[in-house]
Amino acid sequence: MNIDELAIQGSKSKRSFQLPPFEQDSKTIIDSINLAIKHAEAKIDAICAISDDKRNFENTAAAFDHLWCDAMEIANRIYLLKEVHPDKGIRETADEAIKKFQQWSVGIDYREDLFNAFNSYNDSKPELSGERKRFLEDVMRDYKRSGMNLEKSLRSEVEKLRKNLTDLETDFGSNITRAQKGLTFSREQLAGLPESFLNTPGIKQDDGSYKLQTNVTWHTMMVMDHAESEKTRQTFLESRLSLCKEENSELLNKILILRQQIASLLGYPSWAHYKTEIRMAQSPERAKKFLQDLRNGLKQKFDSELKEFQKLKIDQTGESSAQIKLHDFRFFQNQFKKQKYDIDQEELRNFFPYRRVLEGMFSIFEDVFGLEIKSFDPGYRWTDDLEAFAVKDSRSGVPLGCLYLDMFPREGKFNHFAQFGLIPGRKLESGDYQCPIVALICNFALPEEGKPSLLTHNEVETLFHEFGHAMHSILTNAETNRYSGTGVDHDFVEVPSQMLEFWAWDKKTLDTFARDHRDSEKTIPNEVLERMKAADKAVKGSFYTRQVSFSLLDMHLHRERDPNEAFDAISEANDILNDVFIQHPENSAFAAYFGHLCGYDAGYYSYAWADAIAADLNTAFKNSPNGYQDLDMGQKLRETIYQPGGSKDPNELVREFLGRDSNIQPFLESIGANIAK
Repeated sequence: MNIDELAIQGSKSKRSFQLPPFEQDSKTIIDSINLAIKHAEAKIDAICAISDDKRNFENTAAAFDHLWCDAMEIANRIYLLKEVHPDKGIRETADEAIKKFQQWSVGIDYREDLFNAFNSYNDSKPELSGERKRFLEDVMRDYKRSGMNLEKSLRSEVEKLRKNLTDLETDFGSNITRAQKGLTFSREQLAGLPESFLNTPGIKQDDGSYKLQTNVTWHTMMVMDHAESEKTRQTFLESRLSLCKEENSELLNKILILRQQIASLLGYPSWAHYKTEIRMAQSPERAKKFLQDLRNGLKQKFDSELKEFQKLKIDQTGESSAQIKLHDFRFFQNQFKKQKYDIDQEELRNFFPYRRVLEGMFSIFEDVFGLEIKSFDPGYRWTDDLEAFAVKDSRSGVPLGCLYLDMFPREGKFNHFAQFGLIPGRKLESGDYQCPIVALICNFALPEEGKPSLLTHNEVETLFHEFGHAMHSILTNAETNRYSGTGVDHDFVEVPSQMLEFWAWDKKTLDTFARDHRDSEKTIPNEVLERMKAADKAVKGSFYTRQVSFSLLDMHLHRERDPNEAFDAISEANDILNDVFIQHPENSAFAAYFGHLCGYDAGYYSYAWADAIAADLNTAFKNSPNGYQDLDMGQKLRETIYQPGGSKDPNELVREFLGRDSNIQPFLESIGANIAK
């Protein structure tokens, strides 16, 4: 299968299947951004030139959505190159191009002629319904939130501050991507780490030492989970918690000041009030109440878990006064699972070779959602191991979209796990539907000597999670780019991704792909899976308390503050982490490397919030006689949760799927939280 065949198949069903024409040199990147801006400006001029009595949805609202999407598609692919391209020069040029685009995009909000065009159309009280009605209402709301109702001098000040903010936010994220720190250890210092990991190319050095990267998540997890030496764990974690301290600490202060200034000018007490206003939570008070209730409900469980970890440390060290420190947390959590539940995470990796997990996941959701997922040659590749997969509807054979996979770490690459949207689904001006194109950027363990890349079960969940984002994007049938796929309320965006994680715990599902790479007849025994589930629930107190600490840190930094009053964001963040979770090392700077503060600002609570909704949606499969193999339920999930994107209120989507409002109790029960109803 190739792109030409997919394009032909798409055209027969009025679907446009085209891959992004990636820029391959610095000059083309700059030219593309300039052209995107030039073409968008011309189209905006055309919208503004229409006489008010001739305005309609197509020539004003839809026309703007199309021009914006056309420009964003260029920015999307250049943003991706900024995060993944192997050439440093390309990444740096892309970084500058994105800054220019973001400056321009902020300015669009303040074009009075465009605002007047929308205002005029809105004043005509057009008879709209469904997604189109929602679109116009949200555009007018956004104009108010950008400050277009303010007097011109204040409006200009907000625009200037927002432009400054976008530059600083881009720098914050780019600094995180660029950050590197290698540490060298002896074999003795790395006792407990698997030999196969230590023999991975690039780790073992010619002189017999071992070099690990604290910025590589895979390396971090291996050390924190397995290193028997407390000194090694401490050294490694302290190094990781100092990443970007110099580059981002003062930058974060400036970002927070700008956000407060913008919120104040717009009439909001804080940035948290500004951001949550248009989310399901609606206010920071409601989000914080959710978090505090969760924290309080887990306190007894969290304290109990820490005591169990502490007992193990006392036994290991012989020190009766030994305390669990941050660098101990993952190691003794792992030991706890091993000793109490006989769960060896390293041994379990043998059941999850990356390729088999990937193919198994595709097969599962081909059945659940009625799809066909096939590899094809995308032509251009920014890295040699890039793969591309076409997604089709299995009943009609109609192409739905495409998924790029860039799955392993390399120098200069985005160092976390995420979906990057490239081309959104939308109804084109021609009447055809544009097939969505997305990329999953991950950093799984590289193949080890004599072994394929092996995933932990947690990484299997991560893969299913990110694939959930991809399905949300690819399965969309939203008319507009604005509501395509993941274009939903921010605290709902994680629901479709969290939802797919449940399949990674189902015995029938696991048996289709979780097989020992050394003996393909060997599956995970049911009693082992039950112990895995028990072990997972046994540490939910510490897992969610840690999540709550990140969320409260985020909300605290974005509380109402006097922008003229000196403060230290890193110190404030550490105080919250120390109070809610476990004492962080002195002089550490977690928040400087916390990329979610730009993108999920005043929104990290969304992960736990979405977990609560997903756990409730999951009851439909748990209560079904066919369980996770209920294909009718899978089709319903596709149609009611994934396809609409943001074209409907998320509460309405939940009601359509469950037949009732969402209930938090299934979530609380699943994690062992004790919260009064």
